[in-house]
Amino acid sequence: MPRMLDVSEDVRAEIGDEEAERLLAGENAPGSYDCTSCRTPGDSEQERTSTVLFVGEETAVLAFAHASCIPSQVVQVEEAQLQGAVQSITGGVAPAPVTVPPIVPGSPEQAVLGITSGLVLIQGELHPALVVEPTAPVVRPGSAGTTDEFLDLLVEQGFQATSDLESVPATLPGWSVLVAMGQLHSVLQPGTGGSGQVAWWQAHQPLQVTDGWRAAANKSHTVLVYAAPAGFIGQQPREDLLRDALEKAAANGRLVAAAMPLAGT
Repeated sequence: MPRMLDVSEDVRAEIGDEEAERLLAGENAPGSYDCTSCRTPGDSEQERTSTVLFVGEETAVLAFAHASCIPSQVVQVEEAQLQGAVQSITGGVAPAPVTVPPIVPGSPEQAVLGITSGLVLIQGELHPALVVEPTAPVVRPGSAGTTDEFLDLLVEQGFQATSDLESVPATLPGWSVLVAMGQLHSVLQPGTGGSGQVAWWQAHQPLQVTDGWRAAANKSHTVLVYAAPAGFIGQQPREDLLRDALEKAAANGRLVAAAMPLAGT
């Protein structure tokens, strides 16, 4: 029986027209499935279903999701992560710890991006937010210098400098935040050459978010992402202290921000 599948052009390019047509005809696609995003049951014979292809260096994993949760797309990850992060997203065993230092291969000390979740009050409304801070200064890839260029690199990718927390930052096209069953999995950015999204940040293990954060994210379908250089935010035990640290970083010109669509629930 034909399936109500969405197969994006990116996915079709990876799996080939013949395989895509077999999927659409129902030959290689399941009727029922567990959504790779929200983990609730789905039925490709009864509802629109997205094909999501996770691609590593040598391995590809095809998963299925409610079209209302996440669009059909290619997500490129490191080969090692297919045995960890992708298994977690698709309901397998818990991933082994994997350190992913995106955009910082040239740093003398490999920086790891730390992420803290919290709610930020803007003009009387609570917004779900992620705060990104590397563990060490980030130099430009290929540079022999030691100057921290973390914010410059993000601005070049579309983040905007922010001097306060009084307004919602602009949406960054092509980026998204992947949350599944109340757990934060990754921040995705556009791939090179129109190759779909790749993981800019990937959780070692899926991070639990609060019910309040999840409810706010499901309401707005948007997550605010703030980033500051190493040493400007730190591990704050309460949201009021986190906001104080963000405001100080913003006042010092050391904070950039962007709004990203929520992928999943």
